[in-house]
Amino acid sequence: MTERFAFEIDATEGAARTGTIRMTRGDIRTPAFMPVGTAGTVKAMMPENVRSTGADILLGNTYHLMLRPTAERVHRLGGLHKFMNWDRPILTDSGGFQVMSLTELRKMSEEGVTFRSHLDGSKIMLTPERSMEIQRLLGSDIVMCFDECTPFPATHEEAAKSMELSMRWAWRSRDGFDKGEDHAARSALFGIVQGGVYEDLRFQSIDKLTDVGFDGFAVGGLAVGEGQETMFEVLDFTMPKMPQGAPRYLMGVGKPDDIVGAVERGIDMFDCVMPTRSGRTGQGFTRRGAINMRNARHKDDMRPIDEACGCPACSQYSRAYVHHLIRAGEILGAMLLTWHNLQFYQDLMADLRESISEARLGEYAKTFRATYAMGDIDPL
Repeated sequence: MTERFAFEIDATEGAARTGTIRMTRGDIRTPAFMPVGTAGTVKAMMPENVRSTGADILLGNTYHLMLRPTAERVHRLGGLHKFMNWDRPILTDSGGFQVMSLTELRKMSEEGVTFRSHLDGSKIMLTPERSMEIQRLLGSDIVMCFDECTPFPATHEEAAKSMELSMRWAWRSRDGFDKGEDHAARSALFGIVQGGVYEDLRFQSIDKLTDVGFDGFAVGGLAVGEGQETMFEVLDFTMPKMPQGAPRYLMGVGKPDDIVGAVERGIDMFDCVMPTRSGRTGQGFTRRGAINMRNARHKDDMRPIDEACGCPACSQYSRAYVHHLIRAGEILGAMLLTWHNLQFYQDLMADLRESISEARLGEYAKTFRATYAMGDIDPL
């Protein structure tokens, strides 16, 4: 590794690791959860409040930012960090997942993907080279290579064709990234392992990406409808083949028990819209499972959302009040519940890091799963 990017593993337990990614804009403690800041903001949160939950890094979305306000405008205004008032690392996705989801609006070729903007219908071409340029203009610290997210289900032939295209795009992403010399000198590039649910294709993808050379490696094409059991099966055969000295990022995951199981299998980084999206729709996460704050059983409940949580929503407000806000459609309800959910996720990551450091991850994971499965059913 180099001064711009270094990954240090401090402790292991089984396949699990805890350590630190060191970058110019700050250290990232692993295992790490990245709150999703799709359009230059973590919805319903101020950046300083996101940081106060323990987040070391945010995720930005190339597709949405390239359409509005445009990467060129963000660059003219000083880059994404200055634009959104976040001075720590930012990882940007490549835009591939969002473009691929526009089934009726896009056309794929060897060159890249042509699609129509969901905002105004304008025709846009996104290639590996353009994705690298956009992420460079945004000022991303961790850049993701451009790939096709293989859908689920997919036949072996379909998954192979998709993976091979992604591997060709990985070479072009590498070249495009390296051409931005100033940006490349202070940022990192991650490759994305594809191959669907097929062991031989995942192994081929890892070998090809290792030949290209990346600072970190993501596992893509999961959390797309295959279910937790299948996801864990794929990780079980994929993780032992992954480069041991580089960070491993499981894209788009996930539920708290997904994260615990993936950490046990050796994943270092996660992102998911679940804590923020749930916060806006009335779902809260607790150590005894998820709860629906819209339910009438909370209307006279003076307890906090989670008695073990120290966030402002839990330390200063009751379930009854949050329930009232959510039912009344008040913005403060979404703000408080989002803050709590992000705090819950960051507390989970801190607990995982500590348990690995103290060689008790197995015990912690067993207790977490048993408690989380109990449900929040105590009477008032």
